[in-house]
Amino acid sequence: MLMAVRKVIVLGNPILRQKAKPVRQITKAERQLIDDLLETMDAHEGVGLAAPQVGILQRIFVARWEGETFVLVNPEIEWRSKETVAGMEGCLSIPGVQGKVVRHEKIRVRALNADGNPIVLQPEGWLARIFQHEIDHLDGILILDRTDELFWVVEEETEEGETKVRLIPTTKDAILATFQRRRRKAAPTRSR
Repeated sequence: MLMAVRKVIVLGNPILRQKAKPVRQITKAERQLIDDLLETMDAHEGVGLAAPQVGILQRIFVARWEGETFVLVNPEIEWRSKETVAGMEGCLSIPGVQGKVVRHEKIRVRALNADGNPIVLQPEGWLARIFQHEIDHLDGILILDRTDELFWVVEEETEEGETKVRLIPTTKDAILATFQRRRRKAAPTRSR
């Protein structure tokens, strides 16, 4: 099966706000989607990617963390630790933005793997954060819904030729307005 890099949809596309449908059966099409999600995630240097982010409303996400690859179909969080931790998160569907999001430190997730076999995983730390972020995507939830501590990410080159990253505080309204303007600019004009 050939893998393809799919287009990642961005903030403003209504698909990102819809709840994904459960996968009834893992067919050749779902296997192709999983391969493409992994290829797309890697091409964009992400650590996780959910099917709705490529315009497919199916409850599938992929992740890679510390050399391990994860494929979760129909994931459900069964348990969350009381301990929470705040951390900076970015999102491939909201490029150039990060938010300080509070997540549960540990979770237990029940899902199917790529072969349709039931699995139970108990990630903690950053992997738990990645899973929670991607499961949010399956429910139409974005980091903008989880925090008011939002930042534009600006990369600048120093005189020494190094890249320096600055975080500039912003608001949800400013982010939404910026992405709305980008969508209008990118929209094809209709001829009469």
